Amino acid sequence: MDRDRRPVTAAGVTAVVSCGLLAAGIRYGWLGPDVGRGAGFCEAGRDWAVRQPANTFSNAGVPGARPDIGAGPSAHRRRATALACLVVLLGPGSAAMHATQAALGGHLDLLSMYLVAAFAVAYATMRWLRGGTRLLAGVFVGALAACEAIGAWDVQLPVVMHPGNAAFGALLLTATALEVAVMRRGGTTARHGYAYGSFAAILVAFAVWNVSRAWLCDPRSLVQGHAVWHLLCAVSAYLLYRYYASERSPAAIPSRDLARER
Repeated sequence: MDRDRRPVTAAGVTAVVSCGLLAAGIRYGWLGPDVGRGAGFCEAGRDWAVRQPANTFSNAGVPGARPDIGAGPSAHRRRATALACLVVLLGPGSAAMHATQAALGGHLDLLSMYLVAAFAVAYATMRWLRGGTRLLAGVFVGALAACEAIGAWDVQLPVVMHPGNAAFGALLLTATALEVAVMRRGGTTARHGYAYGSFAAILVAFAVWNVSRAWLCDPRSLVQGHAVWHLLCAVSAYLLYRYYASERSPAAIPSRDLARER
């Protein structure tokens, strides 16, 4: 079966442009002064152009999504393209904070997380309610606005540290619950192993995120637990896309292939 290359092409362009802008921002100080943003993730800031090299360059692991054809977002080019681009933005967004430790870099880090989590909730809601692109867009914008509002609170929270992290986690839990509901209802077939793998990867990533902030912290090391968090988030995002891409209506699948697809 031929594959639509437009999502991965758009994701590639997004990666080149966003990484180019990030490099220029680091070079010319566009993101502002170092205010220690991201210093709570163990790695000590160096007096280098890139303040936290391990936590910065580990973001190169965020993958582009493969544009396989199915009845999920890969069958709808605009949705597939949007998701692929949003996933790619996770890397430069996070790197903006760790490379500069600037306040604006910290906001870009959170914004990139909000974008992907808001899409996950919006896409799950659209499928659960059997809606269309307008519903997806409305839920996406609403979820993103809610994250921005919550993230603006200037409070310190236990475990998750920042209200924005809490909003991100709440969106992921909501998306997970909706995906389970969609699976249980049936009506489509998908390779659920990808969804289980994505959820497992983000759970392990969150565990690493917590223990590496203090218990297993070596600030001068180039081997950082937070860098592992970035890599596992990349794995989780990729597997989530693969789950979406595998989803098809049973009517579109030859009967001999139904068992394999499930």
